Amino acid sequence: MIPITVVDVRDAESLVVEVLRSGAIAQGPMVKRFEDAFAAVSGTKHAVAVNSGTTALVAALQVLDLRPGDEVITSPFTFVATLNAILEAGATVRFADISREDFAVDPDQVTAAIGPRTKVLMPVHLYGQTADMGKFAPLAAERGLHLVEDAAQAVGASFDGRRAGSFGLGCFSLYATKNITTAEGGVITTDDDQLADRLRVLRNQGMRARYQYEVAGHNYRMTDLHAAVGIPQLEKLDELTSARQANAKRLSDGLAGTPGLTLPAVLPGREHVWHQYTVLVGPHAMLSRDELAAALTERGVGNGIYYPKIVFDYECYRDHPLIPEASTKDFPVAASVAAQALSLPVHAKLTESQVDTIIATVREVLGA
Repeated sequence: MIPITVVDVRDAESLVVEVLRSGAIAQGPMVKRFEDAFAAVSGTKHAVAVNSGTTALVAALQVLDLRPGDEVITSPFTFVATLNAILEAGATVRFADISREDFAVDPDQVTAAIGPRTKVLMPVHLYGQTADMGKFAPLAAERGLHLVEDAAQAVGASFDGRRAGSFGLGCFSLYATKNITTAEGGVITTDDDQLADRLRVLRNQGMRARYQYEVAGHNYRMTDLHAAVGIPQLEKLDELTSARQANAKRLSDGLAGTPGLTLPAVLPGREHVWHQYTVLVGPHAMLSRDELAAALTERGVGNGIYYPKIVFDYECYRDHPLIPEASTKDFPVAASVAAQALSLPVHAKLTESQVDTIIATVREVLGA
């Protein structure tokens, strides 16, 4: 089986051993080293490490001092952590439809959704390409809104030369399958000194110094062991990204013209880091999306459906007081993409032979 993703963190062995031998395995100097490296990668003044990407989103919203009834506008086509974080922060969720070109929430739809209680715009940089930050950043500034980037899948991605996470409060995931991983972990990036300071206090039970409590806080800390796993990957981020980009180009060249298949595009001014290579299996394809996924699995080509439904279209969110009534019919583009999206392997460990096999297998089963 050609896997949809591969986790290889063997380069971290020496740093992990260093942490174990030091006896200081909680948040300490290795976390600071990781934060400095991440800030450099993201082009921001601060990077605050936490214990998950979900925590990053929750903490980013918490330091914005939202009040009951305040609204966050985001994408209906995303991983559930986006929605869960908003709910945990106590905000009301509003959704706007997405763009089929970049899979991200459409800034024009967001503009139409802004109301008197809107406080935060939360675009999701899906699959490794940023949302249209050329529109989102000015929109947030003009309306006096906070901008929180769900950049969980976009470490190293950029828009017009600015890295994801540098436009507002950037929230990254370091989960095992991400381009950069610490097994579990997250990072919040910002250029705002005050927000960075509040985030660091918040993540440590609200303590500025030992038993000096300033706010009701949480344990959002990252361990030195997790940081040690991530540092070597940050040091070779460009190499890892280049490998993904080369694989994506080879896939696009080889799959061009496949009947019924819409290939992902790199939009002007954006650098795509290819967390996922996601195609759309249209209604005129020989097989449906689910049939294609099954056929590829049967032939040894891993794949993934990210994501099979609009994020709120589950029983656990029905009648939730912080999710105003909405229907999948209100978001036709997101609903269409959810029914058609299929991700193929694009990770940095793929060989040219494996990429060729993926191409040949997809074309074969779709009758190309």
